[in-house]
Amino acid sequence: MLTLNRVSRRYGETIALDGVDFVVPENTYMSLLGASGSGKTTLLRLIAGFEEPDQGEISINGARIDGQPSHLRDIGFVFQNFALFPHLTVFENVAFGLRHRVNAPVKNEKEIKERTDNALELVGLEGFGHRAVSAISGGQRQRVALARTLVTEPRIVLLDEPLGALDANLRSRMCDELKAIRERLKVSFLHVTGSETEALMMGDKVAVLADGKIVQTGAPDTLFAEPLNAASARHMNAWNIFDASLCAGPVGQGAIAVRFDQIDISATGQAPETRPHLKAKYLTGEFNGPTALSFFRAEDGTLLQIIDHLSQPRLPDLVEGESYDLHFAPDAVRQFHGAA
Repeated sequence: MLTLNRVSRRYGETIALDGVDFVVPENTYMSLLGASGSGKTTLLRLIAGFEEPDQGEISINGARIDGQPSHLRDIGFVFQNFALFPHLTVFENVAFGLRHRVNAPVKNEKEIKERTDNALELVGLEGFGHRAVSAISGGQRQRVALARTLVTEPRIVLLDEPLGALDANLRSRMCDELKAIRERLKVSFLHVTGSETEALMMGDKVAVLADGKIVQTGAPDTLFAEPLNAASARHMNAWNIFDASLCAGPVGQGAIAVRFDQIDISATGQAPETRPHLKAKYLTGEFNGPTALSFFRAEDGTLLQIIDHLSQPRLPDLVEGESYDLHFAPDAVRQFHGAA
C-alpha cells in the first residue's frame, strides 16, 4: 500500500501540493484526476523520487521511501512521451532497465532474454523485439514503454497521462489492455489523467486533485453521482454549479449542483410549481451523435449545460436568444457549502 501523509511541495511562492493525504491500496487500479496545474505530475514525481517533498512522508507498506534515491524505490514510471531510446530496438529498450539498473543489474543473458520476452508478450508485442522503435506505431511504442517498466517487477506502477498521445480508437483499446495487464500482475497502478471519462473508466477508485489537495476519493460511480464539493463536481464535467438564489423554490442556500441530464426545460412561466426552477437564455446547441448538449446563460452570467439523449429526447425545440425556465426535481440537487 502506498501512503502519502501531509505531503507538501512548493516552487518559490507557488504551492504545488498542500498537505496531501493519499492512499493507493494494494492490487488496485487508482485514477488520479486533475486539471492542468493541479499538481498531479508533481505528486507522481515525488512518489518516484525525482523530487523530494518539502514536508510530509511517503511510504510503501509502512516503510518510508521519501529521501531514498529513485532507483531504490522499486517503482515503475511510464512517461507521457514514452521516453524510449530511439537508437535501440524494442527488445533492447525493454531490457535496458534489467541490464543497467544500479541495484542488482541482471548479467545473465538467458535471464534477460526470458524476462524481456515475457514482458513483451504481456503487452501484446511478442515477435516485435527486433524492430526499431521508430518503425512501430504510437500505440506500440506506448506498450514498449509499459513493458520496459513492468520487466523490472516494480511494487507500484505510475502512469503519467499514458493515453494522451494516442488517437481516440487506440486510447479506448489501450484502456482495456492496461486494466487486463494490471489484473494479471496483481500490482497497483496509479494513472494520472486530466480526462474525467478516462479516470472513471480506468479506476477501481478515483481521487480528485484540485489546488494541490485531494478533494475526494471513491468508487467511480459514487464520485460521479455524489460529488462532495464543488471542486469534485466540476471535475466530473457533468454538473451545473450555480447559486441557489437564482432559483424559485426550496433549494437551500449557497452553491448547489444539478447534473446536466437532470434538468428539463419549459417556456417562461410554465415550469411545474413543485419543481425548483430558474430563468436562463438559450445560447446554442451541440450535436454529439447519440446526445445533444444545449447551452444556457443564467441571469447572473453562469453558463449552464443540459444534455439530451436522442434515443429518448425530452427537450422542446429551442430558439437562440429566447429565455426559458430550467427546472429539476428537488432530490436532484446537491448542496455545497460556500459560493458557487
